Amino acid sequence: MNQSKIAAILTVSALMIGALLNAQVATTSNITLEAAKKVVAEAVKYAKEHNAPGGSIAVVDNGGNLVYLERLDGTFAASSEVSIKKANTAALFKAASSKLENSINGGRQALITVGHTFLQGGIPIIYNGQVIGAIGVSGASSAQQDEEIAIAGSKAKIE
Repeated sequence: MNQSKIAAILTVSALMIGALLNAQVATTSNITLEAAKKVVAEAVKYAKEHNAPGGSIAVVDNGGNLVYLERLDGTFAASSEVSIKKANTAALFKAASSKLENSINGGRQALITVGHTFLQGGIPIIYNGQVIGAIGVSGASSAQQDEEIAIAGSKAKIE
């Protein structure tokens, strides 16, 4: 076999291996700071329109890491930490934290040992069919209002 054929075979082989390696790498999107601020702005707007007495609103990336946090006046101090944990839970489980709370209340107490915050108020943020982060809210008038505010924020336009 001459050198040009060997070179051609090696080149094709390298291209095929490269294609296989690229096919095995998943691509994911993550929320940006700018998008997180839009999510929080939408949540704050909803909270004010619905007379929430306060609230802490946290946005995390798809790995559950804090991107942005805003605490409204009149909100109890621990709400900031709770909102972050609700958002973290929603991002990592790719589900509303209330779904997990309902599972515990429905008899799956073993979930408590997992070490996350399974309280209503954490909602995944979905963009182009992928979870890119999550929003968590704590400190509104009720757990239901926490979730309503988080849902409103998760629907922000983040194009």
